[in-house]
Amino acid sequence: MHYKLIFILIICGYSLVGQETKIEWSPDYQITIEDFKGPKSKINQIGSSVYVQSGVSMELAVQMSNFEFMFTKNFNSKITCTFQKDAATLIAPDSIRAVQLANLVQYDFDLSELYTRKIRKELFENKKTFSNVTFFQPYFDKMIAERNKVSSKIYADTDFGTNTALLEKEHKEVLKEIDLLSDYCKACKPPKKKN
Repeated sequence: MHYKLIFILIICGYSLVGQETKIEWSPDYQITIEDFKGPKSKINQIGSSVYVQSGVSMELAVQMSNFEFMFTKNFNSKITCTFQKDAATLIAPDSIRAVQLANLVQYDFDLSELYTRKIRKELFENKKTFSNVTFFQPYFDKMIAERNKVSSKIYADTDFGTNTALLEKEHKEVLKEIDLLSDYCKACKPPKKKN
């Protein structure tokens, strides 16, 4: 009995140490400087280098038979917006600049969730009973390109997050749009179309 208890404690300890570094988008999750676990991340008073890699991605995972696919209309649970701590890298000369970069990545994470919801909405509205799996691609490609364009503009317009007032304003707009697409959260069921 004593050995079983020790074994259970060791397993629990390993599971705590190896916690998941991939975070699914949630309205309550706030990215912090400590979340940037990329191997090159550092805050260094000596240098003046500034670099950020967001670690944000949008993933489409559809694994179902052709029969299931034919009769599935709601793909909300199949498209996910995530933040990968191990892929997120931040290099900043000081903690003030690091916080600005973290806020920029939070904006990017929320922007990606907005476009994830837009993809879910497009798929829901355009999926026909006899559509094949390739019907996803044009919608996915269109939304990814649009998201990347908006993201690049904000990175440039805010000078990589140093224009905090503009970043905050744009971030609030993204959060409002996310709320408007509340039917397209990952766990939500979109309303049926009214004829």
